[in-house]
Amino acid sequence: MVLTTAIMMSNPTSAGPVITMDGSSTVYPITEAVAEDFQIAKKGGVRVTVGISGTGGGFKKFCRGEIDIVNASRPIQHSEMEACKAAGVQYIEMPIAFDALTVAINPQNTWSRTISVAELKKIWEPSAQGKITKWNQVNPAWPDEKIKLFGAGADSGTFDYFTEAIVGKAKSSRGDFTASEDDNVLVQGIATDKYSLGFFGFAYYTENKKKVNAAAIDNGKGGVIPSAETVENGSYQPLSRPIFIYVNAKAADKPEVNEFVNFYMKNAPTLVKEVKYFPLPAEIYQLNLDHLKQRKVGTVFGGESKLNLRIDEVVKLERRL
Repeated sequence: MVLTTAIMMSNPTSAGPVITMDGSSTVYPITEAVAEDFQIAKKGGVRVTVGISGTGGGFKKFCRGEIDIVNASRPIQHSEMEACKAAGVQYIEMPIAFDALTVAINPQNTWSRTISVAELKKIWEPSAQGKITKWNQVNPAWPDEKIKLFGAGADSGTFDYFTEAIVGKAKSSRGDFTASEDDNVLVQGIATDKYSLGFFGFAYYTENKKKVNAAAIDNGKGGVIPSAETVENGSYQPLSRPIFIYVNAKAADKPEVNEFVNFYMKNAPTLVKEVKYFPLPAEIYQLNLDHLKQRKVGTVFGGESKLNLRIDEVVKLERRL
């Protein structure tokens, strides 16, 4: 599913500059909030379009030079780096927030309020397809009832990160689950089925706390619920992760794109909190602006997601660019 929001303020028929963005549904709430405020500040003189085709879908367009900025819920991958290189697209990497990827259950679920990484792997690994179909096959103490699974689609950075963190390899997953790039579809599915389980970004959980519960994740040290405190102190692992925007370096030469990215970094700390994600230290936003000004292109992640990263470690990594 591809959704596109074009937020136009005072004069919808104006033919002013357009900034094009696409990608992650996880990053979307932050970018949408920034785009809305930016367009108000510009009195409708610049239009920002924001699509949701998933991180992978966004990078495909970005590396073809079709969009100015991509929203990404994971770092750029080797194949995407190669695609960008082949097309002559250089990019400026900008971490914008931390997310707590949330494992959600139905509020009537009383048995798996804490779930271990090993149990999640048993549910989601490819060999589970057609075999692990009931809760009691995961844990004998759980009900003899069919599990209904919901998760991000294959083009999603959330899918990539979740499978790598839980199964051990990106994109390695059973295929018999309800997949969508639209997190609201996942929320609705889990909210309407007592025996369901799924995963999506933290903002969609906090927006829907009356409909779904977050399971505590046990990584060997007891169950930990996703929260500002557990993300900041590094205890919510392995499902805490940085999320990004990547700016086309050539597009950054356009005054409207440059101004938008400056506006994004200056307003991110407030807007990230407003949409219920976790802001990064002020130093990171300033580093992003320095990298924009100096056109520092590339990635510090080497084409791979790094698991169990804490916020302070992201700061150290980005200093190296």
